Amino acid sequence: MATVILVRHGRTTANVAGVLAGRASGVRLDSLGREQAARAGERLAVVPLVGIVSSPLERCRQTARQIFDRQTFDRQGVDTSVAPLELMLDRGITECDYGLWQGRSLKDLAAEPMWPVVQSHPSGAVFPGGESMAAMQARSVAAIRRHDAEFESQYGAGAVWVAVSHGDIIKSILADALGMHLDLFQRISVGPASVSIVRYGSRRPEVIATNTDSGDLTWLRTVAPAGDAPVGGGAGNAEEPPTSNS
Repeated sequence: MATVILVRHGRTTANVAGVLAGRASGVRLDSLGREQAARAGERLAVVPLVGIVSSPLERCRQTARQIFDRQTFDRQGVDTSVAPLELMLDRGITECDYGLWQGRSLKDLAAEPMWPVVQSHPSGAVFPGGESMAAMQARSVAAIRRHDAEFESQYGAGAVWVAVSHGDIIKSILADALGMHLDLFQRISVGPASVSIVRYGSRRPEVIATNTDSGDLTWLRTVAPAGDAPVGGGAGNAEEPPTSNS
């Protein structure tokens, strides 16, 4: 099975201002957000990626570029005969269409009658003039699973790729992979420039990590995906330390 690394964009000016940016243009990473994206790129630099797919919105493209620019492997580490690494854009993983909520402060939105619905019953939330959260999840999960199948078909079961997207999008993808109802997805946290890891298997998805902003990822180069879940928990992803002859 292939491995998808879900990366949220770094912190933006709208995040700091407490504004729901949505799909508004001109929302860029702030100075800390650029640092966060660079750190994510450095973490992923040790993994030979077969593809990077990004939301078309600028904050995601900025984050994806930091990851792309740090990929120095002789393409691909999986099959050297393949084409060079590409950075692709896909509207399927773009931000939720928040409609008339877009551009408003979160403080003001918290007073809206629909706010409790978004918090506790998101499967029933339809943003005025925008899309429903259920539709958001359906199109983002479909896009991720489609890309994942295509990368695995082209590069094999060891393929590792990155999807750069938004908080609610990644939370909804993780909820689907965890078998959680959308109404529970607010229990998942996805911080700026965080890394989450999912593998879609023939039996079930496997959620390897969620919301991480540190830690070594070199094991993704050497640890093959397991077909079945290890009963008892398994030995983990750490490589065996070298033995001493002394």
